[in-house]
Amino acid sequence: MSKVLGIIGGGQLGMMIAEAAKSIPEHVSKIIVLDPTENCPAAQVGAEQIVADFKDEAAIVKLAEKSDIITYEIESGDSDVLKSVESKAEIEPSPETLKIIQDKFLQKTFLNNNNIPVPEFVEISSIENLEKKLEHFGYPALLKARRDAYDGRGNFKIDNPDQIKEAFDYFKGQKLMLEKFVPFKMEVSVIAARNTKGQIKTFPLVENIHEENILRETIAPARVSEEVAKKAEDIANNTMTVLKGAGVFGIEMFVTQDDQIVINEIAPRVHNSGHHTLQSSETSQFEQHLRAILGLELGNTKLVYPTIMYNVLGSKSFEGKYKPITMSEPNVFLKMYGKEISKPLRKLGHFNVVGKNNESIEQLLKKLEPLKEKVVTQPSN
Repeated sequence: MSKVLGIIGGGQLGMMIAEAAKSIPEHVSKIIVLDPTENCPAAQVGAEQIVADFKDEAAIVKLAEKSDIITYEIESGDSDVLKSVESKAEIEPSPETLKIIQDKFLQKTFLNNNNIPVPEFVEISSIENLEKKLEHFGYPALLKARRDAYDGRGNFKIDNPDQIKEAFDYFKGQKLMLEKFVPFKMEVSVIAARNTKGQIKTFPLVENIHEENILRETIAPARVSEEVAKKAEDIANNTMTVLKGAGVFGIEMFVTQDDQIVINEIAPRVHNSGHHTLQSSETSQFEQHLRAILGLELGNTKLVYPTIMYNVLGSKSFEGKYKPITMSEPNVFLKMYGKEISKPLRKLGHFNVVGKNNESIEQLLKKLEPLKEKVVTQPSN
């Protein structure tokens, strides 16, 4: 039976979930999104929209009343409110899973308690407490907001004792945690899925390159040994087994200098580092997410083509309407998100450079270089 799907968040992730739903009309009849921005990206591809804040209790209740199942593309929804509307709509991943992941201290505690490797961490209650813990952790260390932080916005790297007050004041009274800095040699991630029946599948490990804490580039597959890739896959499988929530999860990890794997963070949703799957894989992460929450058989996760995903970010030099971006190169697939306004480092779109002619990752990286200049945003006037 075809279901009405509600999504908390109607940005680019909601947009691509809505587009994926069009390929399975026998399972999803309608998409409704809750998003504060009128004519958000998901609404531009046919989703009905409730215009309200992600945490608006009345709006979440309204979404639940109109939907058979609710999911999210941003982890800012109120997990307690979501729990209260479970009698009206099925919610996947579950509010309990969301609550664990929303709070980075709870997330790391949960993983640590389940013997899943994470960096050393501790809760911070005061500036005096921070000073004392830094004596133990040493420098550098990362002070992090426990909630509502993504794209590096909730992190402050403390390199020496002179930065302690600045770091503490930066968070303006937010709940905090301190994490030991991992001198990693690579940032990687696994896109993993678990359906409502407990079936788990993972996409191959990818390598991530960041710019000012924002993902800029994803290389699929990651340039690591088979042993490292297997370790990461096993950790992702173990994580999905203990978390139990249904859906796609983005599991961000570090590869340490001695080729160990530790989890950095988990996102309970489709993830920027999985956008390559739109062209690299038989099943995209967006279709996989729908399959997972609807209790369908999960799709094939094999990497069909090596692919590099590159994010189109707003230029640092201006804010405003920008010139349309186009691309016509063979085996390069541009996806713009329909955002009218460019802001510094705002995610406006992405493109995938796909190795359909047996090109190596090194050849694809060379092909990428001249394309980067084609997506530098310019004012429209």
